[in-house]
Amino acid sequence: MTVLALLGAGTGLGLWALTAWLVPPRPSLADLTARLNTTPTPPPLFPTETGGWVARLGSPFVHFLRAVGLPTRTAVQDLAVTERSHHIHLAEKAALTLTGLLLPAALGTLLALAGRPLSWPVPVAASFTAATVGFFLPDLTVHAEAERRRTAFRHALGAYLSLIHILLAGGVGIEGALTDAARVGNGRSFRHLQRALTTARLTRTTPWTALAHLGAELHVNELTELAAALSLAGTEGAKVRASLAAKADAMRRRGATEAEGKANEATERMAVPAVLMAFGFIVFVFYPALIQITNAL
Repeated sequence: MTVLALLGAGTGLGLWALTAWLVPPRPSLADLTARLNTTPTPPPLFPTETGGWVARLGSPFVHFLRAVGLPTRTAVQDLAVTERSHHIHLAEKAALTLTGLLLPAALGTLLALAGRPLSWPVPVAASFTAATVGFFLPDLTVHAEAERRRTAFRHALGAYLSLIHILLAGGVGIEGALTDAARVGNGRSFRHLQRALTTARLTRTTPWTALAHLGAELHVNELTELAAALSLAGTEGAKVRASLAAKADAMRRRGATEAEGKANEATERMAVPAVLMAFGFIVFVFYPALIQITNAL
């Protein structure tokens, strides 16, 4: 039964792949018209990783995953933050899915050859469960890493705003304050800011346009709002020193509140092992007495 289940799963996968290759999905007329009317998007502001054994293992299936509409829009934003390429991400999803699909079946076959066969629903259910976990695990991992990097970027952005406020108070212009403040830090977040401002200078665009593009690519609304405020100051002469100081203070307060909330959550989670240890100690103490009472009855 295990062999039949594997043959059926492989046949179904092969038929699906053949159908997706012979009859690829056709975009709608509205999508084609929108594609003609849109301006080309600028290149990413930071490089992505290249190659690896996972890419070689799952590369044959990347085309089929793209045909069904992967990666999703949320995954694309998370991949931009984590500096990972779409090809490697899809290859990793395919490799983990195939591994999860075939590994339980292989273990079931080995047990059957060893004289301890399992009921056929067990390896089939384990295969589909492991394949589902392997399919969604890269998305969850990338999303968690992207959220950590966004949080770190917001903390660095608060410091960046404070530096801009100090430079503006010293009489430096807006563009000079943006560039000089970005040169102070050496972390990943400040390197993104430096690269965005350098790209703006080389392409002869305004710095706030590059910052807005970076905020949209990282999906950090605070940076997009900063770019909008700076554009008003650069084009209409609006005074933004007070607003930048208020925004930096608000971001620091928000970061402190989030850190305090995470600390409280960690404290609550630490109580669970203590309760389990207390329960185990109670069972360990009262178990001999309970056995004696049971035997006496």
